[in-house]
Amino acid sequence: MPPSNNPANNLSTNLNRRSVLTLLASTAAITAVDAALPIAAHADLDPDWTTPMPPFRIAGNLHYVGSRDLASYLITTPRGHILINSNLVSSPPQIRASVEKLGFHWKEVKILLISHAHYDHCAGSAEILRETGAKYMVMDGDVPVVESGGKTDFLFGKRTEFLYPPAKVSRILHDGETVTLGDTTLTAHKTPGHTKGCTTWTTILKDSGKSYNTVIVGSPNINPGQNLINDPQYPQMAADYTRQFQTLKSLPCDIFLGAHGGYFDLLGKFARKQSGDSNAFIDPAGYQSYVAERQQAFEAELAKQRQAKPI
Repeated sequence: MPPSNNPANNLSTNLNRRSVLTLLASTAAITAVDAALPIAAHADLDPDWTTPMPPFRIAGNLHYVGSRDLASYLITTPRGHILINSNLVSSPPQIRASVEKLGFHWKEVKILLISHAHYDHCAGSAEILRETGAKYMVMDGDVPVVESGGKTDFLFGKRTEFLYPPAKVSRILHDGETVTLGDTTLTAHKTPGHTKGCTTWTTILKDSGKSYNTVIVGSPNINPGQNLINDPQYPQMAADYTRQFQTLKSLPCDIFLGAHGGYFDLLGKFARKQSGDSNAFIDPAGYQSYVAERQQAFEAELAKQRQAKPI
């Protein structure tokens, strides 16, 4: 789900937005695909979720193929490719167009991963699996949710607008397990709270003779309606959030990415990269600041809910 409304999660400045919009206007082929996409019937649908970005290489064999806010990543290898996040039901044509614009074959996507089991990150999975024949690998806590199409989600399971086509999981992941394809290995870190199986992915990217610790954050955010202290469907929610922040703070990070572009200032960094800054996405201080700010927001909400809880 989208990040909470706070300054640390805002997208770029108006100047950077104008720069990116100019670049977006030149990507006619992808824009044409997006124009044909059906728009999901969600009252909270952000236009940045469906407006495409020009696809680009972040570093090494990692590429961005998502929209202006719903992040999707393509990791290319000699043995096929890994895709992280399928996004909305309407997103697969946009993601495919981005993959192919970069010169890669859609059918070469061999593994599909997600950040977490919410409709804005995994609703397109069933279609992508059908088109590519990829193996779907999901963290244990989120497997029942994706296989039910969202119906077993503790927060949104009873709300039809948040449901999506169910998809069969090929491999159930557990905390600390790795996913390897060709010469690339990703580590799955279970960072629960936002969902029971929320996953933060890490890998080491090699670029121009250097190695970069890369972190793709799942989500440390609290959605409206989350009951941190006495949800009968998720009684350990607060403890899981605490565990998540311990994990996130322990991860070495050079390149900071996430499930939403707003987490890591996608538009601002992209504009700088297009202007010639080859290190635009190297942001260890930004990662540390983001995690610290999100932990403070969680602790404030937890204290608020505890204070309001009847004795």
